[in-house]
Amino acid sequence: MFGLGWSEMILLGIVALIVIGPKDLPNMFRELGRMSGKARAMASEFQRAMESAADDSGVKDISKSIQAAANPAKFGTDKLKSAASSTFKPGTETAKLSQERQAAKDKISAATARAAQDRRDREMAAADAAELSEEPDMAMPSPTVEAAPQTGGGTSTSADKPLSPQPKTTPAGEA
Repeated sequence: MFGLGWSEMILLGIVALIVIGPKDLPNMFRELGRMSGKARAMASEFQRAMESAADDSGVKDISKSIQAAANPAKFGTDKLKSAASSTFKPGTETAKLSQERQAAKDKISAATARAAQDRRDREMAAADAAELSEEPDMAMPSPTVEAAPQTGGGTSTSADKPLSPQPKTTPAGEA
């Protein structure tokens, strides 16, 4: 409040206890509480009086208009809304232009909707084709090579012989 820490407040309490005495200390704190309450009441009354004076002089109206002017989103939007919501008299050039523009807008909207649907269809077809090319065919099993079992007699085939590593040949000039 006055820049006093807890240690300074304890020191002041001890000094007050010694100077005033334990008998009169509670009465002094009671009086200090009453005086601080009166000071707060006077401050709030002064604040209310200043606010009512500001209301009477029109300061709030001015501050509202300044805030409205400072907010570009709200500045002039009432006139724009009223102009946009006004209806045109039938048969005037503006009404004809409005009908032509609405027809053009509908035509553009329909064309873009068709184009979007065509694009979605193409993308789905491409995704399906890619999916089919990545998946193995489940109907036909993939061929596997099995080695023939070795038998004790008879002729031996190349499938019966184990593969041995082939020696590497190097040209004569390299060592």
